[in-house]
Amino acid sequence: MNPSPRHLVGLLGLEREWVLQLFADADKLRAARGTAKAPKPLAGKTAALVFHKPSLRTRVSVTVGMHELGGDAVDLTAVEVSEHGRESVADVANVLSGMCDIIVARTFSHSLVEKLAQHASVPVINALTDHSHPCQILADLYTLWRQDRNLDDMTVAWVGDGNNVLHSWLEAATIFGFRLRVAVPDGFEPDAGLFLEIERRTEGRVRRVRDPEEAVRDCDVIYTDTWTSMGQEAEAQWRRIAFAGFTVDAQLMSLAKSDASFMHCLPAHRGEEVTDEVIDGPQSIVLDEAENRLHLQKALMVALAAATPPRESGKRKRERVSPSLAVAVTA
Repeated sequence: MNPSPRHLVGLLGLEREWVLQLFADADKLRAARGTAKAPKPLAGKTAALVFHKPSLRTRVSVTVGMHELGGDAVDLTAVEVSEHGRESVADVANVLSGMCDIIVARTFSHSLVEKLAQHASVPVINALTDHSHPCQILADLYTLWRQDRNLDDMTVAWVGDGNNVLHSWLEAATIFGFRLRVAVPDGFEPDAGLFLEIERRTEGRVRRVRDPEEAVRDCDVIYTDTWTSMGQEAEAQWRRIAFAGFTVDAQLMSLAKSDASFMHCLPAHRGEEVTDEVIDGPQSIVLDEAENRLHLQKALMVALAAATPPRESGKRKRERVSPSLAVAVTA
């Protein structure tokens, strides 16, 4: 198996076998949770949490996860870490690398996470940016894997906005062989360059359709997300108009396979992108997704920490990296 990535900035470049091993490790941590045999592989280690956006599942999964793995977490805000703050991102990344063992960033700017990964010598985890949400999709795929879904032979229908969560689903299609149908209103498409690149890499397994009904017909998974993401609150009114007809309701669900699963990364705006009948119904696995953020996040932090060389006293290492993989250069 190829070596573990040094950072998780996005899903492009991740190896299928590495991701499957991550799922297996998450299952082991799940089974051991709360028992006398629960491992503490991150004892004595600290995660720096750089959170610029509100968070429930991400903050809890990382904080509780670090505690259960024997470690600790420290909270930082935009006052301490930002692209236009009182210190350069390079200085912040190097300082945190000397004091902490993992950096988890949930922010608006994707370039901030890229810069942290470029300069940090400890793992950097993208816990959500305006461009992508890789931890969410890893947890989603883990949830489907636990359902015994064939990740290389299933059809996923995306209904809604062409947002950061969809971008990570697109990237995930380069890891596994599932088919992805994307139904978004005109003017709300995902990043065009990314979409074209994924279309090329997947040789037709990813395609856009105009009609939500066409997207969900005979699919295995229906996925949606809020029409108005964080930072877009001023657009909520006209987005509700633009997304008319893109609500996942019982009628739309009925077009999917009888055993299809409904997924949503939460928080949900009930009555907009999804009805109560669907999100609370028997085909919904949204609560499983939410819980699995904890187990997957724990496995991810352990895997990245294990792949990081120990600190060397007497000299510092600076990392010059691509967004997803690091190459150490001794300064």
